[in-house]
Amino acid sequence: MKKIQFHAQFNIHPGKEDEFKDLIPQCIEQVKANETGAEQYEWYFNSTGTVCHVLETYTNSKALLAHVANMNKLLEKAFSIADFEGNIYGNLSSELQEMISKLPITNYCLYQSL
Repeated sequence: MKKIQFHAQFNIHPGKEDEFKDLIPQCIEQVKANETGAEQYEWYFNSTGTVCHVLETYTNSKALLAHVANMNKLLEKAFSIADFEGNIYGNLSSELQEMISKLPITNYCLYQSL
């Protein structure tokens, strides 16, 4: 299985909730305009609007690397107003493994599936 699933969590800094939410339409437009390997890109908030989860699926490691390159400026803004952590699911390319090694992301490799 080459697909990569990613679950990002943003713990938004107090008072920055609206600023964070303003980034979301920009992120979605950036993905729509520039990425063919993104299959899922969904944003969810807790009831207080202080924690955001993003569920993402990519066709392969290369598509996720392209996403990160495409979103670099918007991610920098998000990281400046929220604490980030994530989980990534799949068998990653060595290049993607190297990239996530610098971030608070845990990789889970596929063991079994249908």
